[in-house]
Amino acid sequence: MGKQSGAHIVWDWNGTLFHDNDAVIGATNAAFAELGMEPITLEQYRALYCVPIPKFYERLLGRLPTEAEWDAMDGVFHRYYSEHRTACALTEGVVDLLTGWTSAGHSQSILSMYGHEDLVPLVRGFGIEAHFLRVDGRTGRSGGSKAEHMVRHLGALSETVHPARTVVIGDAADDAVAARRVGARAVLYTGGSHSRASLEEVGVPVVDTLREAVAEAQRLAD
Repeated sequence: MGKQSGAHIVWDWNGTLFHDNDAVIGATNAAFAELGMEPITLEQYRALYCVPIPKFYERLLGRLPTEAEWDAMDGVFHRYYSEHRTACALTEGVVDLLTGWTSAGHSQSILSMYGHEDLVPLVRGFGIEAHFLRVDGRTGRSGGSKAEHMVRHLGALSETVHPARTVVIGDAADDAVAARRVGARAVLYTGGSHSRASLEEVGVPVVDTLREAVAEAQRLAD
């Protein structure tokens, strides 16, 4: 099969398609409480967040957490998040954007650092799974970078998707790093984990809505 001619979007999930900021902040503060750390606000989180996650904790703790501390914090984070994600919804307008992109003859997929076994039923539960060629979550230990996962993700789509016509849409600098690794473009969205100021340092287009992100993706892919 030859490469398709249409543009392809690789969507991030948490903080992009899935508006889960409240659950993430709550889970982060629950994890911090494990070490007696003070809670932080969404604005502080957006200003300081980075990957790998232990580096983010170092910014707040003044040192890298020990392996035992990391395991404890990670466990608390995921327990809290799993309980509170049920109150979260898709970002406004997502269904129409996904439908419009598919109807235009383009393709799309999801690549997330959220655990694969949790991600797939969540996407399915929102009734949007049919829009995606693949839905890939993280396998293995949490806390790493997205670039290696992106290599495998686009490798699995290589029969139909060309990196040069692929745009990664996400809410974190790591999404742009992962896109660069495979020769794709990136558009970063301010509604998730990073502040606009930190996203603008990356050197790719930064937008405030997913509608703008899709329009920019179309322009970049053309």
